[in-house]
Amino acid sequence: MTDPITDILNQIKNAQAVGKTEVLVPSSKIKNEIAMILSKENFIGEVKKATKEKIKALKISLKYDNGVPAIAGFKRISKPGQRIYNGVSEIKRVRGGYGISIISTSKGLMTNTEARKAKLGGEVICQIW
Repeated sequence: MTDPITDILNQIKNAQAVGKTEVLVPSSKIKNEIAMILSKENFIGEVKKATKEKIKALKISLKYDNGVPAIAGFKRISKPGQRIYNGVSEIKRVRGGYGISIISTSKGLMTNTEARKAKLGGEVICQIW
């Protein structure tokens, strides 16, 4: 069994490690939402839909700050074998506010700050810094 969320994060991290400007990942609804959140939070550049050999894909442009990748690291919190849920009072800041958590709430995917403002808890997908 593979984990598509970890796969997209690893593909972005590996592409940044070798200095690529963009990466093509297979598309799905949750991958698209995660990419949009990362783009909105300035961890990656623009996200476009593309097709690669009749397969729907996402074309993600990567972001660098003076040659240093914008994503320093990530941690998958809720895994397919063990789901982790947090209430609104249990949602913490990531790396002193320098990172974000992506949380799956009843209103869709959102960052930890958006979830606290909306007073929603949910499944903590991952942390990115």
